[in-house]
Amino acid sequence: MTSTQQIPSVEDVRNALKDVYDPEIKKPITDLGMVKDVEVGADGLVTVGIYLTVAGCPLKATITKDTTEAVKKLDGVKDVRVELDVMSDEQRTELRKSLRGDAKDPVIPFAQPGSLTRVYCVASGKGGVGKSSVTVNLAVAMAERGLSVGVVDADIYGHSVPRMLGAGEKPTKVDTMIMPPQAHGVKVISIGMFTPGNTPVMWRGPMLHRALQQFLADVFWGDLDILLLDLPPGTGDVAISVAQLIPNAEILVVTTPQQAAAEVAERAGAIAMQTRQRLAGVIENMSWLEMPDGSRMEVFGSGGGQAVADSLTKSTGATVPLLGQVPLDPRLREQGDVGTPIVLAEPDAPAAQVLRETASKLSTRARGLAGMMLNVTPAGR
Repeated sequence: MTSTQQIPSVEDVRNALKDVYDPEIKKPITDLGMVKDVEVGADGLVTVGIYLTVAGCPLKATITKDTTEAVKKLDGVKDVRVELDVMSDEQRTELRKSLRGDAKDPVIPFAQPGSLTRVYCVASGKGGVGKSSVTVNLAVAMAERGLSVGVVDADIYGHSVPRMLGAGEKPTKVDTMIMPPQAHGVKVISIGMFTPGNTPVMWRGPMLHRALQQFLADVFWGDLDILLLDLPPGTGDVAISVAQLIPNAEILVVTTPQQAAAEVAERAGAIAMQTRQRLAGVIENMSWLEMPDGSRMEVFGSGGGQAVADSLTKSTGATVPLLGQVPLDPRLREQGDVGTPIVLAEPDAPAAQVLRETASKLSTRARGLAGMMLNVTPAGR
C-alpha cells in the first residue's frame, strides 16, 4: 500500500514567502508587491515569479537564493524555479508611495519631531585628523551591536567613505527614491557613487546644500537607529546646511593631541553654540604610538583632546566628555585602504578596542522625550 505526499498549496507558498526580505528595503517581498505569481505543479515543482525593482538590481541573486530556500522548506516541494521580471513605472511609483508616502516634496525623516534616529555629525577643525576613519569604524562597531546604521559622506570635495567601508556598489533608483548600497551591515551614500572614476567635484555652496538635502530626503534609509554624517573639515557651507536641515543632530568632534589642532577643533565644536546643537563629545585620534617595549611615544604631543573637551564644557555650560583616545596604529590606515575597518579585521587591536568602547557609549546614551507623544490618558474621576 502506498501513500502520496501532499503538495503545498499556492497559499502555503505565499505564506512561506513572507519570510523573504528585500535585502535593500528590509521588508518582506510579499508586502512590497514583488511576488508576481506562484504556480505549484503536481510533480512538486514550484515556480515563483518575482518582480525586481529595476532591471539591473545588484541583489537579484540574493533574492533568488532566499526565495528558493524559503519555498524548499515546505513539505512536498521537489524543486523551485524563480522567474525574474521587472516592475513597471506605475508599480515603482506605488512602491515608493508605500514606503515614503504620497508627499510631492520628499521630507527628511530625521528632522521630524517623532524621529527616534540619533544623528551624529562627525566634525573636525582641520583635515588629516582621521575623521573619516573614526566615522566608518564607529558605524561598523554600532552595526555589530545589532543597530541599524547609516552613513552620509557629507565631505563632498574629499569623499573617502565608500573606499574605507568597502562599498563598491552603486545606488539603485526606484522612481524618485534612491536605495543606498550596504557594506558590513551599514547603509552608505556618497557623491563618489555618482561621479565617474576619481573625478573632482567643483560646486559652490547652493549645490552642496542641495546634494546634502537629497542624501537625507531622497535616499530611503528605512528605520535607522543611528545616522552618522562625515562632515568636511571646518565650519563652512555643509556644517551650516546640516544645522538647518537636521537641527536635532549632535556634533562629535575629532582632534589630535597637538595643541594647534586642538585649537582649530574647538572652533568646529563651538559652532554648536550658534546652531544650538548638542555636543556629543570629543574623540582624540593618534593619541600615542605603542612601542615594542610597551612604552608610548607621543608623536603629536598630548592633552589636545582633553583640552578641547574642557574648553567646550566651559563655553557651553554643559559637560562635553572626552569619549576616547585612539592610539596611532598603521593597521587603522591599512584596513581603511582595503575597505575592511579595523574593528572588524583586527578586533583585538588597541585602536579597535577604543573605537568599540566609544561606539558603545554613543549607542547606549539615553534618548530624551522632547517632542515625542506619550501614550497617556486622563485619569478617571
